[in-house]
Order: sequence, then structure tokens, then C-alpha cells
Amino acid sequence: MRVSTRGDYASRALLSLALRDNYSSPTSVRDLAERTGLPQPYLEQILLSLKGVGLVRSKRGVGGGYVLARPAESITLAEIVAAVDGPIAAGDFGEPHQDGACDHEGQCVLLGVWADVGNHMREHLASFTLADMVTQARGGRPVARTHSG
Repeated sequence: MRVSTRGDYASRALLSLALRDNYSSPTSVRDLAERTGLPQPYLEQILLSLKGVGLVRSKRGVGGGYVLARPAESITLAEIVAAVDGPIAAGDFGEPHQDGACDHEGQCVLLGVWADVGNHMREHLASFTLADMVTQARGGRPVARTHSG
């Protein structure tokens, strides 16, 4: 799996919102673009996608902009990436066949491996919250993550 530019930009934008001292106060797209170094038109599209899945809220008018829709502790990198890139998977190979109904030699074994890899990626990204990233961005120690498997 490769996180797309959209996934990276969405993560950077939400981290920037979470880093605000008063992150309940809206941040304009222009200000967010300047602070993150992201292109404003592309950032606007990404923020609309994030709003559509409930990760940010917007306020119109003077003093308007975007805020996190939930506390940073409850937003994971997996949610952010999936919101703009779609399901997190190792590939689009389909589900493993059931009851030994493989069409081709070795296919079922590999389908199972690819499904397992996708599960590990989702679990790993889900183990990081925006709050973890804020702590690290402010000089705190990186959170050591391990997952079962």
C-alpha cells in the first residue's frame, strides 16, 4: 500500500488544525494552506472530503473556516487516509475463496496473504491518533506502536 498525496495532505491539514492552541476556533483554508505549505485549491477539495465523513466541520462567513469535528484523541491516521483514499488494502485482488474453491494454482494462498497485509496496515495506521502526532510535533517522544499478528 502506498499513501497517496491526498492521504498525506489530509493528514498534514488535520494535524495543523490539531496543533492550534485553540483548535475550537475556525482556521481559514488560506491560513491552513500557508501554515502547511499545501496548495489551497487542492486543500479545499480535501477538506470537503474530510467534512463529508465527519472529521472536520466548517463555519461560513467572516472568521469562518474549519475545525476538527472530534477530539484529536479520537481521530486516527487510518480514518484520515481512508476518508480521502478509500479502503486501506494491499491491493484490489478480491477476497480469499472459501472451501478451497481456488480457480488457479496458489491463488487462495496469496489472496489470504494480501488480505492479511491489508489488515496489518489498517491496524497500524489506526494505532496512531492526531493527539499522538501533536505530542510528537511539540517535541514529545514518539509513541512506540506494536500490533498483534
